[in-house]
Amino acid sequence: MTTRLIKVDALARVEGEGSLLVRIKDGKVKDLEFGIFEPPRFFEAFLEGRSYAEVPDITARICGICPIAYEMGSIQAMEQIFGVTVPKPIRDLRRLIYCGEWIESHGLHVYLLHAPDFLGLPDALELAKADKALVEKALRLKKIGNDILEVVGGRAVHPVNLKVGGFFSIPPKAKIKALAEDLKWAVEASLDTVRLVGGFDFPALEQDYHFVALRHDDEYAIHEGRVISNHGLDFPISAYLDHFDEEHVRHSNALRGVIKDGSGPYKVGPLARYALNHDKLSPLARQAAKDAGLGAVVRNPFQSIVVRAVELVQACEDALRIVQDYAEPDAPAVAFEVKAGRGHGATEAPRGLCYHTYEVDQTGTVLSARIIPPTAQNQRIIESDLMKVVEANMGLADEALKWRCEQAIRNYDPCISCATHFLNLTVIRE
Repeated sequence: MTTRLIKVDALARVEGEGSLLVRIKDGKVKDLEFGIFEPPRFFEAFLEGRSYAEVPDITARICGICPIAYEMGSIQAMEQIFGVTVPKPIRDLRRLIYCGEWIESHGLHVYLLHAPDFLGLPDALELAKADKALVEKALRLKKIGNDILEVVGGRAVHPVNLKVGGFFSIPPKAKIKALAEDLKWAVEASLDTVRLVGGFDFPALEQDYHFVALRHDDEYAIHEGRVISNHGLDFPISAYLDHFDEEHVRHSNALRGVIKDGSGPYKVGPLARYALNHDKLSPLARQAAKDAGLGAVVRNPFQSIVVRAVELVQACEDALRIVQDYAEPDAPAVAFEVKAGRGHGATEAPRGLCYHTYEVDQTGTVLSARIIPPTAQNQRIIESDLMKVVEANMGLADEALKWRCEQAIRNYDPCISCATHFLNLTVIRE
């Protein structure tokens, strides 16, 4: 009888604090736990009793990498309650700032968090020693994304210019137009990125995933759309909780997404978006994907780094187009009447679909809030991937197997801090 224990107390190159435990007995995996031990943050609980107007700024603090995902989802939910429809110039600015978030997040992940795995390096510091120009390119891409957030949102981290109905102030036309030259460079740099990561060697792993993502009739879905899947789901965001829920497991301080029909784990994020929206990619992004050897559907999670690079091309192109066509809105925001109701919002954070729902009273005070982040939804499928990775690599030494498992987790660019939300806190004192 032989027993092997693969234990990672703190995962490296991911956002937040997580762990991995694998127990192998007599050549079979007996236990496998992707653990999220970062303390719960109770965002939903302390939104209760707040004004609807405070919600975007508070939810932005959930994540320093993708604050727009949380701001935009909460804003959309409130606008559904109040019957708000924003005009095209404001909608374009929203897509522009979201593209900025994708650029800085995908740039960070592809080059500094994930690429070292494929280059045989332990971290980005060693990558900088090996290829300084590559890291400089990554940092410039990230800065361009951050610049968009600062110009449109007021600052690069936790922007403060977004509100229900639009923006607090209109970004000056000159500052928007000034982004164009950097974005022209970014388009070319993103194409270089696809060529680079498309040449990596990828471990063999194919999964028949249940993909779930937003889809929009007119564009590659980022900040708006319906929820669809490759298993036939197709419904408005308002029906999300009719199909999905969350569960708690002992080894995780985050609730895990589940499908109510019991059909097993599902996958959100780049591979899901790509598979369900390949026809909505720009011609340039589609060609870049084809040149990198990708088909219309990618089922190898290790190739997610290539799909993210393709999405980087899309985001840079979209941002450049909006900047070049920018016309200032007539007003920074749409007027509306506050009323009671329940609203729903969802956008595609860099890591996948991020869902919000809020109930407010007639004064706009939040009565209840629920946020389901992408990493929480991906926990079960991450464990499914890990099971296959371990089974296929039993012959590796412990350190090599540990590294391969960490690499598999980094395929998801998990935002662990974002995932640690409990819905209820009960304290019994005796």
